[in-house]
Amino acid sequence: QVQLVESGGGLVQPGGSLRLSCTASESFFSNLAMNWHRQVPGKQREFVAGITSGGTTNYRSSVKGRFTISRDNTKSTVYLQMNSLKPEDTGVYYCYCASRGSWGQGTQVTVSS
Repeated sequence: QVQLVESGGGLVQPGGSLRLSCTASESFFSNLAMNWHRQVPGKQREFVAGITSGGTTNYRSSVKGRFTISRDNTKSTVYLQMNSLKPEDTGVYYCYCASRGSWGQGTQVTVSS
């Protein structure tokens, strides 16, 4: 398994932005497919965005045009840039290594005025 450490969550007003980071303890990070998921209490964890080793990205429909997933293989890090945040984006955001089946510990994102 690979160890994943997220950072960058916090409290932001509607319309604001946050950038989440997830750093992996993996020498061959460039070979890994990485995702971001989120979960709110009482609901199932849901896919938010993913990026393949080749850089192909995909998003859930509700975040398309607002969120951008990217990766820096030199830093073994995947990012989630979140713009135009809405209250319904509130939740715990988890980094997931699809290639290894490993989850990070999660970081809280709260969108509220």
